[in-house]
Amino acid sequence: MIARLPPLTVRRWVNSPPLTPDDLRGRVVLIDVWEYTCVNWIRTAPFVKAWHRDYADLGLTVIGVHAPEFQFGRQPGNVDQAVRDHRLTYPVALDDDFTFWRALGNAAWPAKYLFNADGRFVERWIGEGDYDRVESEIRRLLEIRAPGTRLPPVSAEVTAFAGTGEPSYLGITPETYLGAERAEPGTYALTGDWRRSGEYVEVSQGGGELVLPFNAGEVNLVVDPGPAGPAAIRVLLDGNAVDGERGGDVGPDAVARIDRPRMVRLVAGASRTDHELTLVVDQPGFRAYVFTFGP
Repeated sequence: MIARLPPLTVRRWVNSPPLTPDDLRGRVVLIDVWEYTCVNWIRTAPFVKAWHRDYADLGLTVIGVHAPEFQFGRQPGNVDQAVRDHRLTYPVALDDDFTFWRALGNAAWPAKYLFNADGRFVERWIGEGDYDRVESEIRRLLEIRAPGTRLPPVSAEVTAFAGTGEPSYLGITPETYLGAERAEPGTYALTGDWRRSGEYVEVSQGGGELVLPFNAGEVNLVVDPGPAGPAAIRVLLDGNAVDGERGGDVGPDAVARIDRPRMVRLVAGASRTDHELTLVVDQPGFRAYVFTFGP
């Protein structure tokens, strides 16, 4: 395990000039390792933004370290757009070749690393949850940094989380990769004109359907519309156009419109029973990467 904040050796910075451990001396530092299409990070982002909002003026520096899971995540414009979409105003470091990731000894998205005002490692959290513990440690380190500091109340986001707790993911369909490198046989089916690649499946000239059996309340998909421009996906749930269970990126016409590589929300509020999701796509070059799920 690391002992101190490593050098922030990254390709590029957003929202900040390059920062070094010496620049950050005297500040409590929270490193948030993220990936813009990762649903687990997307669920944690409101808490990270709240900590920046409430504690930056009291000695906390939040640094988001973006490490791309897919090739499109190395394109500067895609990450810059994600920073705007998620309204990230704290410094963001683009770790395209995973140099800082390896220096941390990191192994997953999202991950949070907390360092005290002397740059010493304090604690790490992997995945979702534990937001009350993270904020409690931030507050403790800020008080050590400057005894007598008047801290605001615990953030509204963490107060709400403490009242409800983390939802159970027991029994839901696991993350389902589609590309040849990581796909599990039998987890989905393709009909029509598709091409398989390492990271994704891609629609060829004739279009096709992708069929996924699942048991979950929420279904998301990481997609890239491809070089032909914006794409449209028709979404069917159990053979019918999705209606009351449509996700936030699906319109009343049961179509999700995709204009850039990102994660799209296809299903929300489905009953916890076995379902079949069918996606109909006729856009040549459209790519689908991974399904993720929620309760």
